[in-house]
Amino acid sequence: MSDVIQRIDQLVKSNEVVLFMKGTPQFPQCGFSGRAAQILKACGVNQYASVNVLEDQEVRESIKQYANWPTIPQLYVKGEFVGGSDIMMEMYESGELQQLLAQP
Repeated sequence: MSDVIQRIDQLVKSNEVVLFMKGTPQFPQCGFSGRAAQILKACGVNQYASVNVLEDQEVRESIKQYANWPTIPQLYVKGEFVGGSDIMMEMYESGELQQLLAQP
């Protein structure tokens, strides 16, 4: 396992909610990342780890391998990959995401 993959794994496993995105929750750098941050906010999640992949090219490329998912943003909850902004929106609309985030 490469150092970058290990760093990503550590982040995912040591935080309840992690969003790998372009930009920050306050200043997203793409529409999909902005939508992902808004969905988390709508679910009442105000504190979570966010990783700006634009600041680290190795993380930007390695996160795609980590989850075997080609796009960013990527949401992880309780160490598990959830999906990108489209999946987050579908789960939010069905109430599934709120349930997942509310589980202890």
